[in-house]
Amino acid sequence: MNSPTATPFQQIVRKLRQMEIRILKAADAQLQGDFNSVFKGTGLEFDDVRLYQYGDEVRAIDWAVSSKGHGTFVKTYKEEREQSVLLLLDVSASQQVGAAGRRKLDVGREICGILALAAARQDAQLGIMAFSDQKELYLAPGKGIRHAYTLIKRLFDLEPKSRHTAVGAGIKQALGLLKRRSIILLISDFIDTNYERELTMLARKHDLVVIQLLDQREREFPPLGIIPLLDQESGRTVWVNTSSEAFRARYRATYEQNRDQIGQICRRHRTEYLSIATDADFVPQLVKLFRQRNQRGGRA
Repeated sequence: MNSPTATPFQQIVRKLRQMEIRILKAADAQLQGDFNSVFKGTGLEFDDVRLYQYGDEVRAIDWAVSSKGHGTFVKTYKEEREQSVLLLLDVSASQQVGAAGRRKLDVGREICGILALAAARQDAQLGIMAFSDQKELYLAPGKGIRHAYTLIKRLFDLEPKSRHTAVGAGIKQALGLLKRRSIILLISDFIDTNYERELTMLARKHDLVVIQLLDQREREFPPLGIIPLLDQESGRTVWVNTSSEAFRARYRATYEQNRDQIGQICRRHRTEYLSIATDADFVPQLVKLFRQRNQRGGRA
């Protein structure tokens, strides 16, 4: 029910719930109700040990258990059904780019909020780490609607302490927090360098989905003549001729290079990649992502 006295937090939750309902309706039509596939694992996890049998692979032998002298044992595995989900969100100053209410940061927060509500509906473990060039917020994975509301409130109330970006450092901190294989949704604009090594480690150890946030004005700068531009992260102001074709070509090339780089890295490591523009409706894109995960292995 719409109320003129609703608090900002209630308005945020209402908006996210409306988006979630749209996703659920689309999921029912396109995924046969298997919306929760995004919260299911796609691999195997250690289960137990049993005595070695003829035909078992030597590499499956658990040498630590076998060395105790009670026989030769092999490890057994079970299909991952429910894993912890960690949202890894870049909140550095470059995320402030975009129209009012549709900045990259706003879109990133909305995606995290929708997934938090969806996880609560599916009784899945979900947490968040927000980062700049340092850890800005961490909420360990938990279940239930109260946990989801706490996550949403803390994320939307967050005022980052640092304006700088360090995607690699953020990933490294997340790796230190994760004790077992998890589903990771890494959300950033990836306007940074020297993060491929950490991203590779994350992709090898966990079930990784990369979401890149893009804003059209980063691709096509309006020709406004000679104006001052503020670098959001360094705080420096420089004067540039935005009508210069050389400036516009260089600006466009930087945007394309940044977008292509992360896409190539993800293809190299067979990691799911999704680019989302701030001026686009991202709900259909999320539904498509869930469908792909379902086809790739979310089913029993």
